[in-house]
Amino acid sequence: MHRVAVLAVPPVKPFDLSMPSVLFDAAVEDGRPCYTVTVCTPVPGVLPGHGGLDVVVRHGLEAVAAADTVVVPSTASRHDADPAALDALREAAAAGKRIASICTGAFVLAQAGLLDGRTATTHWALADELRRAFPAVRVDADRLFAEDGRVVTGAGSAAGLDLCLHLIATDHGAAVANRAARAAVVTPVRQGGQAQFVSTPLPARTDSPLDAARVWALQHLDRPLSLTDLAARARTSVRTLTRRFTAETGLTPFQWLLQQRLLRARELLETTDLTIDQVADRSGLGSGESLRQHLGRHLGMTPAAYRNAFRHPDRARGAHR
Repeated sequence: MHRVAVLAVPPVKPFDLSMPSVLFDAAVEDGRPCYTVTVCTPVPGVLPGHGGLDVVVRHGLEAVAAADTVVVPSTASRHDADPAALDALREAAAAGKRIASICTGAFVLAQAGLLDGRTATTHWALADELRRAFPAVRVDADRLFAEDGRVVTGAGSAAGLDLCLHLIATDHGAAVANRAARAAVVTPVRQGGQAQFVSTPLPARTDSPLDAARVWALQHLDRPLSLTDLAARARTSVRTLTRRFTAETGLTPFQWLLQQRLLRARELLETTDLTIDQVADRSGLGSGESLRQHLGRHLGMTPAAYRNAFRHPDRARGAHR
C-alpha cells in the first residue's frame, strides 16, 4: 500500500492539513484502500493553527522516512521553517520519494532547495514573493498545480484537491480518482440546490458566468464544440470568454476541452470494452489515431497500453452512460 506522509510545518491551516487524508482515504480500488496517510511534524504535540484552531499531531519525522509520497500543506512559516523538517524533505527527495506541496507549502520546498531549477506554483497572491525570495524557482502562477519530475506543487488551498486527485489518477487511473472525488464530494455541480455527481471531474461552483458553459461542455464532449458555442452558453462574447476562461482556469478554452476529453477517454478505456475508435468518438477526440497521438503526447502511452495498465476486467463493460 502506498504510504503518504503529510508534513505539518507550524503554524498550519487545518483545512489544508486535513485535505490529503480526505482525498487519499477516499481512494479505493477493488474494495481495498489505496493509501495509508500519516500526519507528522518535527516536534509532535499541539501545533498552532490558523483561525485560532490548534491541532494535535502525534507522529514525528520518522513518518517522512517511511513514506512513498510526502505532502507539505500550507504554513505561515514561509521563510523560517523548522530546519529538521527541511532536512527530512531533502533526505526524502534524495531517496527518490515523491514530494508535493499545497499553497504556501511550496515555500517550504523552496527553503529545502527542492524547487531550484523546477517549475512550481503557489497561491497567486504569493507568487511574486516566491519569485523574489527564491529566484532559482520557475514560478508559474497560472496553474492549479505544477508537476516537474518527482515534485508537484499546488496553488491555493482548494487547488490542493486538484493536486491530490491528480496524484491518485497518476497512481491508479482516472476512474479511481473520479470515484474518490465523488466520495469526498469535492467536485459537485450544484444547480437549484441539487448536487449532481458525474463521471468526469467538474469544476466547483464559483458563481462565475462561465460555470454554465463548462458544465454544458462536459455534458457534450462527444460533440464538436466551438468558442461561439461556449460563449453563447456563458452569454458573453468570444473575446470575453477566452480572457475570463484563461484567468479562471489557467488554460485556454480549447486546452481545457482537450484536458477534459482526455479524462473522459481515460475513464472509458478503464471501464469499458469499447474499441479505440469508439472511445475517441465518445470523448470527442474524433478518431482512434487522434486519441493515440494525444494520449502519447500527454502520458507517453498508447490507448492499448493504458487500458492494459489500468483496467480491471471485473469493471469493464460494453456501454457507458
